[in-house]
Amino acid sequence: MAVAMTMVKMKVAVLRHSMSGQRAGFTVMGAVTGLVLAGGTIWLGLGTAELLAAAYAVWMLGWIFGPAFAGGGDETLRPEFFTLLGLPPRRLASGLLVSAFVGVAPVISLLALAGLTVHGARLGAVAALVSVPVALTQLAVFVLLSRVAVALLGIALRSRAGAVGAGLANGLVLALLGQIWVVFVALGRPGGVPPVVGEVARHLPSGWGVVAVEAAGSGDWVRAGAALAAQVVLAVLLLAAWAALLTRRAGATRTAPRGRAPMRVTTASGAVLSKELRTWSRDLVRTHQFMFALAYGVFFAAAPLLIGVPDMLPLAGPIFVVMAAALSANLYGTDGTALWLALMTPGTADVRGRQHAWLLTVAPVAVVLTVAPVAAVDGSWPVMLALLVSLLGGGAGLVPLASVYALVPGIDPHKRGGNPLRFTEEDGTVTGMVYAVLALVLVTAAPATVVAALTGWPGVAVGVVTGALCYWGFGLLAERALLARGPELLETMRTGRRPSPATTSGTPRRWTRYENLSRRDRLVVGVCYTVGAIPLFPQGVLPAVFKVNGEDTRAWFLALYLPEPWQWPVIAFMIALGVAIYATAVVIPLRRGPEATGEPGGEQAAVT
Repeated sequence: MAVAMTMVKMKVAVLRHSMSGQRAGFTVMGAVTGLVLAGGTIWLGLGTAELLAAAYAVWMLGWIFGPAFAGGGDETLRPEFFTLLGLPPRRLASGLLVSAFVGVAPVISLLALAGLTVHGARLGAVAALVSVPVALTQLAVFVLLSRVAVALLGIALRSRAGAVGAGLANGLVLALLGQIWVVFVALGRPGGVPPVVGEVARHLPSGWGVVAVEAAGSGDWVRAGAALAAQVVLAVLLLAAWAALLTRRAGATRTAPRGRAPMRVTTASGAVLSKELRTWSRDLVRTHQFMFALAYGVFFAAAPLLIGVPDMLPLAGPIFVVMAAALSANLYGTDGTALWLALMTPGTADVRGRQHAWLLTVAPVAVVLTVAPVAAVDGSWPVMLALLVSLLGGGAGLVPLASVYALVPGIDPHKRGGNPLRFTEEDGTVTGMVYAVLALVLVTAAPATVVAALTGWPGVAVGVVTGALCYWGFGLLAERALLARGPELLETMRTGRRPSPATTSGTPRRWTRYENLSRRDRLVVGVCYTVGAIPLFPQGVLPAVFKVNGEDTRAWFLALYLPEPWQWPVIAFMIALGVAIYATAVVIPLRRGPEATGEPGGEQAAVT
């Protein structure tokens, strides 16, 4: 117990001293989002048991697969830190488990599990009392499932086959979660939980708590005890498995069993291209990201096939491109301090080489994923080709640009330790970067897509021009920034500290960095980036597409439930609302100007 309490105190101290600036902003944003979701789950406790069990299944999937998308989960205390203490694996796992309950996510989840108490209170006082230990055990199962999943994923990412499998599985699950409405429509119960889904959810570990409370409410103590005992046994088994996996995680890093043929290029640019292509094929983090983007694009576009709607299939290629660009946005940061190699060999056109390698890696797959579905479903060739070409150019330009201008310090590949998903200490910043690049890449394709939708093939020419301009222009800006700020970027990479504005070259910024905004502004900006997509895409763009194509499916699209004369105005309002929310997130840092950072000219800007 002393080990566990010591680890709890260590984690509390670390969180207390690190909860500032950007990290605090992302924590507050996540807490607000979690509170909203937890409140919704508690409200579901007033409904049916099947609905509540389905909600807890989603929470469980979030604990299992969320860390794969958010940089490896909570790594405040790592097993590697205690290797020299010689703690037995089970004692180490127990201590880390107790400390894992310290944080925002466990508190939010425990609050969501209060839905069990609400549901039990409807069945009687005894059921409400039983829900308390059930909720605590359920939370322990969630946390342990997450830890075991991350540990297994970390081991899988030590091999190429494991990285491929993990990327495919994670992309599949998150794509299906994003298209969950399709599942409900396919099973004939739009807006509700089909009986088969509710029954399956009750048999999952996340549903055992609901079963225990329900059984207690009906006086079936054998069933209630069995459900609670099953939770305890599962928790013990997961703890034992995690202890065993910790031993493997803290072990020595394996090296590649065989080498590669030497590169035989004769030019500097060719060397950069060859080096980058090898990195794409050998870095297991990049392999995982590539397969994740591929699976997400394919399954997200194919999910509507469950309801007989093939129209989204041609979007598999564009979705793959957007996701690949977003996940690889921190390109230089992922390589760690290997940046010094580019800085010490000027004239190698490092940015152009990385752009070429990104295109050679992404474009062939994207073309196949776009051309084949368009031919299969007789889709619109001009629109899809214009969209694809412009996205490829925009992605190839924005990836190095974002990586240089918004570099997030990464961990050197040979120092990633037992959790390969943890390639940076600033996972919140990387997540924000991913969302920002997602939106920016889509913006680069907007002109060509609109022209193609209105005029047909001329849109393809517009897509080629805008894609080429993005590729050339953004690449040029990134190259100039790398030459001008290379040493500062390397210092940021080495120390994790960003240089002050006074030490940077160039003109003062006319906007305020996110971390320098006030706490209220950070919260507003974060919420805007989080919720802006809801009115814009699922409530605006998608119902518009359904109406244009004459689809009868209404799913959870608000506009399609309204009388016909009101549908298009509501769709236009939703699109405008989404754009306005995103615009608010962009305008706030611009309007605050440089005064919040104390940059030269700040006082003058404040007066004017």
